[in-house]
Amino acid sequence: MTIENISLFQAMNAKMSYLAERQKVISQNVANADTPGYMSQDLRKVDFSKLVANVSKNKMHVMMEESNPAHMAAPDQSPNPKMAKSKSPYEVKPDGNSVVLEEQMVKSSDVQMNYTLMLNLYRNAADMVRTSVGKKS
Repeated sequence: MTIENISLFQAMNAKMSYLAERQKVISQNVANADTPGYMSQDLRKVDFSKLVANVSKNKMHVMMEESNPAHMAAPDQSPNPKMAKSKSPYEVKPDGNSVVLEEQMVKSSDVQMNYTLMLNLYRNAADMVRTSVGKKS
C-alpha cells in the first residue's frame, strides 16, 4: 500500500492539482493583459472540506468511472474546475480587455501561499507515516 491510497493524501493531491491549474490560468491572464478583447478567466472554487468529509465518511466504497464527459461525477470525487464558467469581470478596458494586473497578482500570491501550505502539510503527514512504520526521514 502506498500513501497515495490514504484519503488524506488523495485530498491534498486534489487541492494541489487544483492550485497548480489555477496558477496556469492566472499566468495566462497576465500574459494576455494587453490583448484586445481578452476576458479574464478563473477557476471556480472547490469545497475541499466536503470532499474530505465524503472520503472519510465512506471507508469502503466502490469507485464510479466516467466513460462520457457528460456523466455526473461521483460524490467522493473532486469536480473538474475547468468546467466552470468565469465570473463577469469588474472592469473592462475600452479595447475589451478585462485583465486587472493587480487583481491577478493578489490571486497568484494567494495560490502560492495555499500551495506552500498544502506542501508542508503533505510533508508532515508523510513524515508521520514514516515514523509510524519505523523508518527515519
